[in-house]
Amino acid sequence: MVFSGLSPLVVKDIVDEGERIRVRARTPDGSVACSGCGVETAWVHGYHDRTVADVPVNARRVLVVVRIRRLVCPTLGCRQTFREQLPGVLERYQRRTPRLTSQIGAVVRELAGRAGVRALSALAVDLSRHTATPSAALAFSPTSGARVLGVDDFALRRRHRYATVLIDAQTRERIDVLPGRTADVLEAWLRAHPGVQVVCRDGSGAYAEAVRRALPDAVQVTDRWHLWHNLGEAVGKEVAGHSACWAKTGPPLQDGKRATTTRERWHQVHDLLGKGVGLLGCARRLNVSLNTVKRYARVGEPERLQRAPQYRPTLVDPYRDHLRRRRSDDPAVPVGHLFNEIKSLGYQGGLNLLYRYITQGRVEADRLPISPRRLARLLLTRPDNLKDEHRHLLDDLTTACPQMIDLAELVRGFADLLRPHEDNAERLDAWITTARTSDLPHLHAFTRGLDHDRDAVRAAVTLPFHNGGTEGVNTKPSASCARCTARPASPYSATAFSWPNSPLPPKERQSRSCLTVPDLAGWHFRHAQSIQVKPRSPRMR
Repeated sequence: MVFSGLSPLVVKDIVDEGERIRVRARTPDGSVACSGCGVETAWVHGYHDRTVADVPVNARRVLVVVRIRRLVCPTLGCRQTFREQLPGVLERYQRRTPRLTSQIGAVVRELAGRAGVRALSALAVDLSRHTATPSAALAFSPTSGARVLGVDDFALRRRHRYATVLIDAQTRERIDVLPGRTADVLEAWLRAHPGVQVVCRDGSGAYAEAVRRALPDAVQVTDRWHLWHNLGEAVGKEVAGHSACWAKTGPPLQDGKRATTTRERWHQVHDLLGKGVGLLGCARRLNVSLNTVKRYARVGEPERLQRAPQYRPTLVDPYRDHLRRRRSDDPAVPVGHLFNEIKSLGYQGGLNLLYRYITQGRVEADRLPISPRRLARLLLTRPDNLKDEHRHLLDDLTTACPQMIDLAELVRGFADLLRPHEDNAERLDAWITTARTSDLPHLHAFTRGLDHDRDAVRAAVTLPFHNGGTEGVNTKPSASCARCTARPASPYSATAFSWPNSPLPPKERQSRSCLTVPDLAGWHFRHAQSIQVKPRSPRMR
């Protein structure tokens, strides 16, 4: 039973050498099919020994020395000789048996490079981390037959080379990795695996086209996280566009040369549009980009192009109430006197900082400044997770104008749609109609994007399937690379969009380590480990 994995071999001798056990065996007699033409032959050309490692026994290494045959192919024009292989015991170009490779892969997939090597050394398996990490891919055998398929792309080298990862969206098992992210690559794979019924993907047009061509009857489901993320970007632009409304109670808007130029440019664009000039013609006459003309043409008044000033917290903020009270009682009080007063209260800053704080109008403002990004984050946060002070602040700011009221209602309505239900298809159509009737141009662009992929969006809000498992595969390499190099992982940036509890996958950080992919078909993404990492040299100090 100890050497049951070697049953296809004929064991001749077992020698105990102390720290290791040596097993001598030979291949069974009989004809073998040629690997080139498939014709069976028993014509022996010669013999030679092949040594492979097997699973340890009693914390001792096991070496299997197999006497294999070199056979002669009888087919004219085929290869002259070939070596016989025993699938399941002896694999081509491998120095370990498949069962030892699978055990190494299981450990490395959980612990990564150096940690996995240390754990394997306690099991009498000695190898380096550069050898251990590819073993995770060798231990993987592609499977098919998935009914619900998850598709996503990842970067082998950002902006240069990409690949496509496929998983079973129900079991979260990796299925395959395809070279490239074009429609032709995915279409060829889908035609070879016609049993797929549901495909979960992001908003990629290439993947959508591949599914339409290969499996026209399959249901496409867009990822709900990407829907929420795209809505968050549109909400951020709308909030920034209405800064002149909700920022009135804060510090005064800056009315300098930039604001004057913005108003003049807005009038120029709308004057040309009123004369029948197209967007491209406006861009050529004004010598600006087409996207700039679109941004000016989208808004109905120049004030919506002004942005609220974004001030960072300063050392003066804790003494703002004292400064407001003193300037209210005595508007002519010198700044030097105020500086001495707050200095005695514990102020640690300088006089210039206090001058700028007062000149910017931050003392007389009704509240501390808030950036459009932070206000958008409050809008996109689940109401139950907001503090009382943030909830009151959000209510005050969203009631500043009718557009902000509509925006808050539309955000809450779309968040409810992200909980899959059968009735959400009709609610989605009603939400799109309501969004288009409101004066929110950036949401109009978001709804046009939904129209381009309406069937997949409707399936996303009605079916329980999603692409979270595939996105999770793309989050593992960064942590794995950090463990392989034995350095603490760099902190990932958190998302500003936290409702409805859709985690943002951490972005891949570009490091100075050199990543090499030994074999794309058996690359790290199948089990998120088969990466070879070259340690970077210490930084010169």
